[in-house]
Amino acid sequence: MLRVLAVDDEKPALEELLYLLRSDSRIRSAEGATDATEALRRIGRALEAGPDSDDAIDVVFLDIHMAGLTGLDVARLLAGFARPPLIVFVTAHEGFAVQAFDLKAVDYVLKPVRRERLAEAVRRVRELIVPQRDTQPDMQRGRPVPVAAPTVVPGTGPEQIPVELGGVTRFVPVDDITYVEAQGDYARLHTAEGSHLVRIPLSTLEERWASRGFVRIHRSHLVALGCIDELRLDAGTTTVRVGTAELAVSRRHARQLRDLLMLPRGPKGTGGGVPGSGG
Repeated sequence: MLRVLAVDDEKPALEELLYLLRSDSRIRSAEGATDATEALRRIGRALEAGPDSDDAIDVVFLDIHMAGLTGLDVARLLAGFARPPLIVFVTAHEGFAVQAFDLKAVDYVLKPVRRERLAEAVRRVRELIVPQRDTQPDMQRGRPVPVAAPTVVPGTGPEQIPVELGGVTRFVPVDDITYVEAQGDYARLHTAEGSHLVRIPLSTLEERWASRGFVRIHRSHLVALGCIDELRLDAGTTTVRVGTAELAVSRRHARQLRDLLMLPRGPKGTGGGVPGSGG
């Protein structure tokens, strides 16, 4: 069973979160902290005492916007420990999801917190509390040992991006995204099955996904090279076809895109010649 610390500087929100956590049969204990300083003090005490102590913490359910240190600051500090507790962010703000998962958060739960959504976060945490009875002394005494969330190296592995739909967080594999469309401060992610709106600037995704083969073709569009089906040159205008979508290529990006598409064709994200590219 899990030992939990919940952190939120708004007392009503903290009390509601603790109530929901304590009503989950998979939670052994759930304690609260009203600011980052108190949370770090408790976590430090837990780490010093060891995983077999009464003060041990398996996971921290952490608000982001707090007075003083933010939840992201706390996560960065915990990353410096050898065996920190797992982290689930609980926040009213969608815009920090990318930073949260860069910090190896297990989940990102939006407020107001629904019981079903919180239960899913607890399930994900439990999947990372791995039994190691043959190798860990704590497991020989029947105590689960927390392990860090798996690391995703940019450009490798099944990187995912969280999207909200009807109050439910889904995780869309980056490899499923064919192109991205800027919509103000938001970006719309397009896949073969549909599209998802996230509050992340296109420029952030351009930098983050460059190693995965995404290139800027226009101030409004970022495209996965391996998903370009056709390049058209018509009276000085350049367009690409991605599935059923036809996207304009700005003049400043056209030369670079043509050069990239002339490279040997490989898997998605590696570029290569395409039909209609002129040779």
